[in-house]
Amino acid sequence: MSSNERSVFWFRRDLRLQDNAGLFAALNSGLPVLPIFIFDKNILDALAEKKDARVAFIHRQLTELDTQLRAQGSGLLVLYDESEKAWDYILNQYHIKAVYANRDYEPHARERDDSLSRKLAQKGITLHLFKDQVIFEQDEVVKDDGKPYTVFTPFSKKWKLRLQQQGIPSYPSESNTRSFLSWQAPPLPSLEDIGFVPVEAEFPLPEVSDDLISYYARRRDIPSVRGTSRLSVHLRFGTISVRQLAKRALNLSETYLNELIWREFYMQILWHFPRVVNHAFKPVYDQIIWRNDEALFVRWCEGKTGYPIVDAGMRELNATGFMHNRVRMIVASFLCKNLLIDWRWGERYFATKLLDFELASNNGGWQWAAGSGVDAAPYFRVFNPTLQTQRFDPQGAYIRQWVPEYGTPLYPRPVVDFAESRKRCLEVYKAALG
Repeated sequence: MSSNERSVFWFRRDLRLQDNAGLFAALNSGLPVLPIFIFDKNILDALAEKKDARVAFIHRQLTELDTQLRAQGSGLLVLYDESEKAWDYILNQYHIKAVYANRDYEPHARERDDSLSRKLAQKGITLHLFKDQVIFEQDEVVKDDGKPYTVFTPFSKKWKLRLQQQGIPSYPSESNTRSFLSWQAPPLPSLEDIGFVPVEAEFPLPEVSDDLISYYARRRDIPSVRGTSRLSVHLRFGTISVRQLAKRALNLSETYLNELIWREFYMQILWHFPRVVNHAFKPVYDQIIWRNDEALFVRWCEGKTGYPIVDAGMRELNATGFMHNRVRMIVASFLCKNLLIDWRWGERYFATKLLDFELASNNGGWQWAAGSGVDAAPYFRVFNPTLQTQRFDPQGAYIRQWVPEYGTPLYPRPVVDFAESRKRCLEVYKAALG
């Protein structure tokens, strides 16, 4: 072994040193590990909003990682370039023997990793990919005939059976940090260096109490209380371990565990059916003739529809990058069914605003609301915002927080009549579906 040989660990959706599967393998590979992160210009430059909380969140986590690594005589190499060019630089600068990373399941990421694997193979370097952001992946939970599940309940039953049989592993990567490369890492690029500006945002902490998980089933549908964990952004960027969270849920709340399984269900749908990115999972739903009224879409985006709980949800999203899950279902149903605007419009808007944006879950949730997805709500189920308010915000606490002018002459009149728009929705859907 040459004295300057090393392996690389590529941080991506796993921005932590603890219980990190790919990092654990790299640190036990017998070679010094060079930790890297790549800000991909192709992705960042496509973001029109340069005051992006997600980029700020990633930058903050990288800063924390780098601080931890420097305290141990190492440091994080952060590059801002097109992914392929960044790898050309790394391979030219360092004597790399192996590259380690955790697997990503989105179509673009799969193409990127396939391309890198071919590039590395030409140099005799192996790309080692590991399962880290899910408990089960790809074909690990399928029907007995090997086909993927498209209904959640049987998927969740098989998922839990496999968990009972296999258990949840752990990867104590934090226990072997001496294997990181000892070197003088260059300073991290600032947000301004990568074309963004600082954001004043309060990010949720990567921790949750046992009480919250225990009472999750009772409180999760009430948007005015802290009944959900707000950990979705940390799962999205891997600042917490899904394995550790699943272990706690197993002991505290099956309802909470089911939410983790829904996340993996949508990831497996995206893996097996990547066409859902642009098309309805049920192809006949692509025949729906949407109205796509741009003025109404703007009213929806701005939270000025005249339906208080819809408006509260959209204003919460615009202000914080977060929206309560119950309210996400209400605003999505309203857009697709009452306004008859293509679910893809709403999906794209959420993608620009959600701090916890994850392609599989966002796509799955929107197609569920539109009726076009796997295990979706039937097309004739149209959420009634008034009834939803009476049930989940009966005192109006959530609405008052985000729509202070509600009940005054300043609040807009409803943009549609609910009963008439519901009737129109059923007619349009029925005509498309036959």
